[in-house]
Amino acid sequence: MTIDELARRSGTTSRNIRSYQTSGLLPPPRLVGRVGDYDEGHLGRLRLIAQLQEKGFSLAGISELLQAWGDGKGLGDILGFEDALTAPWSDEEPERWSIDQLLELFPQAAGDPSLGIRSVELGLIEPEGDAFVVPSPSLLRSGAELAAVGVPLEVTQDELAELRADMGRIAARFVALFERYVWEPFVADGMPAEQLPEVTDALRRMRPLAAVSVQATLAQAMGQATAASTAIQATAAGSHDAGTKKVVS
Repeated sequence: MTIDELARRSGTTSRNIRSYQTSGLLPPPRLVGRVGDYDEGHLGRLRLIAQLQEKGFSLAGISELLQAWGDGKGLGDILGFEDALTAPWSDEEPERWSIDQLLELFPQAAGDPSLGIRSVELGLIEPEGDAFVVPSPSLLRSGAELAAVGVPLEVTQDELAELRADMGRIAARFVALFERYVWEPFVADGMPAEQLPEVTDALRRMRPLAAVSVQATLAQAMGQATAASTAIQATAAGSHDAGTKKVVS
């Protein structure tokens, strides 16, 4: 990726990136011709620097820590932590779809351009030339399934916005658990290099644990909600039938 893209993804500036390289906090990029090509390792290092700064570390202190971790075996440990920090939380790969493919899945959008605009705003699709990048094809297909059973597309979009807010709160709780019980004790101990593999392992284990916990809890909640709804509908239907019989008699 270019330095501008790296700056955008990391939430910093190109000027800061160059400054970090000059001070040795960030390794130089691979050169492709005369253009620097940055990778996920650079992104991980920038995110790590940002996290350490948020915890109150100065750039000089961060430089000393990285230098200490970089001695001998510590180098592999810090690279492993950076990989764990930046690894995607899903194995799903983005796909490139044509407008015809999208309209085949969502024919109702052909007559209402606002539905397509809202999909872009929600990040479901991203314009790219004469086509669209779909970051999560499974999420888009789930929306199509809801539309197929009769849920209006605009309602599905509204529900997705609400669901993302709910998921954001759940994600924040898992992150808070990691920070409180893993990261903060690590910082309090002076961030010793020998503890870094344990911190990395905890971060990696949090990924499947978070996904499994949410999936299992959602399954239980869906079962309870469905059973409750069925009972209410059955009671209402029984009351209606009883009232009808009285009127007839």
